[in-house]
Amino acid sequence: MSKLPTVSGQECIKALAKIGFIVVRQKGSHVTLVRDDPKSQVTVPNHKTLAKGTLRAILRHIELTVDEFISLL
Repeated sequence: MSKLPTVSGQECIKALAKIGFIVVRQKGSHVTLVRDDPKSQVTVPNHKTLAKGTLRAILRHIELTVDEFISLL
């Protein structure tokens, strides 16, 4: 398993857009993205840097490995 990278919220959103997620709403600094196939919803804080635990929770929620996420960056 690769080491979890340090990314911003915007970089994370761009990476998730590559696998079919689209932005549906934003409230404050939290952006909600959805995908139809497979059906999934995730909220990403749009901060300068995402905490490692937050990023790991996002990846776990959408069932994406660290290596797959790194390849999307």
